[in-house]
Amino acid sequence: MNILITGANGFLGQHLATHLHTTKHTVFATGRGDCRIPANYSIDYSSAELTDKSSVEKLVATVNPDIIIHTAAMSKPDECHEHNDLCLLHNVKATDHLLEALMKINNPLAFFLFISTDFIFGEDGPHAEEDKPNPLNFYGTSKLMAEQIVAESGLPYSIVRPVFIYGKVWPGLRPSFLHWVKNNLESGKSIKVVDDQWRTPTFVNDICLGIESIIHNRKQGAFHLAGKEILSPYDMAIKTARMLGLNENLIQPVTADTFPEPVVRAKRSGLLINKAIKEIGYSSVDFEEGVRRSFFD
Repeated sequence: MNILITGANGFLGQHLATHLHTTKHTVFATGRGDCRIPANYSIDYSSAELTDKSSVEKLVATVNPDIIIHTAAMSKPDECHEHNDLCLLHNVKATDHLLEALMKINNPLAFFLFISTDFIFGEDGPHAEEDKPNPLNFYGTSKLMAEQIVAESGLPYSIVRPVFIYGKVWPGLRPSFLHWVKNNLESGKSIKVVDDQWRTPTFVNDICLGIESIIHNRKQGAFHLAGKEILSPYDMAIKTARMLGLNENLIQPVTADTFPEPVVRAKRSGLLINKAIKEIGYSSVDFEEGVRRSFFD
């Protein structure tokens, strides 16, 4: 199978590209600008502007992918709130261009895997796949709109929803929340971390394995690939400090009101993973094990 990964310079995109390449898949990667995937993986990469229909058609026709894994997105809720038109262009229109281009090549094996988000839901999480969407901000709305056009495309598809992704970083990858905690504590800096929001943080390797299972088995529909523990960012920071032997007294718990934001975020979000466990054999590591693997493996 030929696999095309969009957003391949991003955190999930790089982890997916390197994981699937290591497990002997034929991986083609695309993103903005120069390739930031470590050179030792020798992954075929080309820059493309996904908001340009002709650019997308040329890319897809050249690669002739059996599977497109679409991770690229405008993913900062504040930016999506401030620039609605750009958000729709990058999160909805680009998805539509990829779907049309994949249909156009008439590949009988064509399969589209869309990376969505827990932001399509509102409060009262963790949420199951069949829960009613209720996005609280424009980013969530745009991803829900993209989900709908994927489902209505007529192509075999899967929608994967992760939440609060963390994992190992290397040069060319933006540090995750855990690395922000580590870097500040190692420098002796005190940090304020929210303790009144709850998520199910997801180790990136678990997502990669779950996606690999989905594409191998061509499982269609929506799947939540997340962690199994409900934690606040403060909980995550404390556990990270303890795992790394750093001074947890530098971590100050605060409420979300400490950091005024233009968009509404759920207090209690997160995702249930029962369906993924049952249907694709998904499993997730404990958060502390995920932290260990993020820094020591």
